[in-house]
Amino acid sequence: MENNIQEVKSPDAIKASPLGGGGGIHVFAPATVANVVCGFDVLGFAVNEPGDEVIMRMTGKPGITISKITGDDGRLPLDPAKNTVSVSVQHYLNSIGRTDIGLDIELHKKMPIGSGLGSSSASTVAGLFAIKTLLGDDADPAKLLPFAMKGEEMACGHGHADNVAPALFGGFVLVRSYEPLDIIRLPHPEGLYCAIVFPDVDVPTREARQIIRKNIRMQDAVTQWGNIAGLVSGLFMNDIDLIGRSMKDILVEPVRSMLIPDFYKMREMAMELGAVSFGISGSGPSVFAFTRDEDTANRITQKLQQHLTGINIGSNTYVSTINDKGPRVL
Repeated sequence: MENNIQEVKSPDAIKASPLGGGGGIHVFAPATVANVVCGFDVLGFAVNEPGDEVIMRMTGKPGITISKITGDDGRLPLDPAKNTVSVSVQHYLNSIGRTDIGLDIELHKKMPIGSGLGSSSASTVAGLFAIKTLLGDDADPAKLLPFAMKGEEMACGHGHADNVAPALFGGFVLVRSYEPLDIIRLPHPEGLYCAIVFPDVDVPTREARQIIRKNIRMQDAVTQWGNIAGLVSGLFMNDIDLIGRSMKDILVEPVRSMLIPDFYKMREMAMELGAVSFGISGSGPSVFAFTRDEDTANRITQKLQQHLTGINIGSNTYVSTINDKGPRVL
């Protein structure tokens, strides 16, 4: 991992910023669905909404400050040593020898914290994309990934890439290896829609990771490997039926589903309404379904939201295609 961090462009290779001397930039980075049911820690994709926004400005005094955070209900720290955005940006600046730079950061949370939609990843990627753009660094965006993983490590205790990689690159990604880090962008059917429902219940990522089984039967592992291979094959073959029947998880979902109210009832409803597949987004509590068209995705989100309202649980819903662009300057 350290070798990848050192591959970021040297200071001599970074052009002078046209936005220096108080200039600023406004960046959006997207939410992501990690695991994609059967691919724990190795599969993920980006969606068009929701997402987070970062406004970053150059200042005359070296160091990073966070002047404003909105949309977090006061839950996130303004201390730059404790915030995932500033910590990852500081790692980047250290690696290129630019500790002389002064930055002010505003973080605007446009997505729920603890949703299972890569909230910390979106913020971190927005910050890294902002500083890269401010400095005119035209290095491969892949060089930012190890710094984004540092932010994930702070957020949930584990530097996994299945949220930050799709947030950074866009599209559907496979983490083939962590040591060394090897990320592969996968194709996907153009007509694939994602219906997302975020129930208003608390499932912290750090705690959700701790309840996962540590010992796995060989028979279960073989089943899981086959499903992951089937999902990847379906993506390459544009075979939505193969994608659907491969998205089954017998290792993680049975445990995490207990933390999500009426998970199996919602899955039954979604499948009856025409979903291709249904599962947990990341560590939850968000759930998602793949569909063949936007109308089906809208029906599913509406019906699941109505069901949750009936058991006194509020929710947010989103419908999106797979976002192939990743972060962007607003």
